[in-house]
Amino acid sequence: MADFKNLLLQAHEKRSPLFDVTDAYRVVNGAADGFPGLTLDKFGDRFQIQFFGPELLSQKKAVATAIADIFNPVCLVVKERLSRAGKSLENAPMEVLVGSPADSVGIVHEGPAQFNIDLLDTVNPGLFLDMRSVRLEIGKRCAGRRFLNLFSYTCSFSVHARLGGAEIATNADISGKILDKGRENFKLNGLDLRPGEFFRGNAIEYVHWAQKKGLKFDGIVLDPPSFARFKGANFNVREHLMPLVADCATILNKGGFFMVSSNYSEFNLNAFARDVRDAVASVHGNAQTAWKRSQDIDFNGSGNTKDSCLVATLVEV
Repeated sequence: MADFKNLLLQAHEKRSPLFDVTDAYRVVNGAADGFPGLTLDKFGDRFQIQFFGPELLSQKKAVATAIADIFNPVCLVVKERLSRAGKSLENAPMEVLVGSPADSVGIVHEGPAQFNIDLLDTVNPGLFLDMRSVRLEIGKRCAGRRFLNLFSYTCSFSVHARLGGAEIATNADISGKILDKGRENFKLNGLDLRPGEFFRGNAIEYVHWAQKKGLKFDGIVLDPPSFARFKGANFNVREHLMPLVADCATILNKGGFFMVSSNYSEFNLNAFARDVRDAVASVHGNAQTAWKRSQDIDFNGSGNTKDSCLVATLVEV
């Protein structure tokens, strides 16, 4: 028990630069923080443990007790992403170890923004922690600009864009339920819902529709899942991402920016950034890479395991 407590305290201290920025961050990122096969995410005073490997599964209660003793959470949820046979689970079972299921819902802060979260959501609590620094930058780039958020999920990029003064922040996602959560995030931040800001449908469909309508944007974020299905059609990030990047570039205004990212573990950051720039340059010959990066400091050891990897790059035209 003492070892778990000390490891937690050491891991938490490493995240101290984030304390004034947000109350939502990863406290433990697997073996790099002394907890192989386990992650611990903090969402305000709510915490979620995820098991990606068997190493500490038999000590689940001891780990949970250490977390409860140090952080005194309102709610602690554990998510087992590995079956007893050692196979990855798409629909991982969840268990509330501290608090009740009703306590899983809350609000977190990130820079000037607030977001609704639910630790018992089957996909994600509502905010992907590894894109924090990008969201904060998007907010600073969007004053007076038209912004497009593809595969928008709960519209967190767009909340930052609108808080940063965007003229419009359009969200495209295949899930109406998810877009409703995006609308709730807008309302939580005191943002009015403007015409054309929520589009239910395939991101590719939206881009083609925008091309036909002559719509243009000053900033675009493209953060797709590795795989997706919509109306019988499959999206495979390895096969379809770069053609979609080139398509998106046709609706990007000169002087604009384009951020593309992926959690697909087979991508190499340098090659990914080069390929994105080249795809944008097929439309905008002056395209230049502004930056390329991986996960934030709370994702200690990022890139060493398939469950903790990110490639992201921003291109300016």
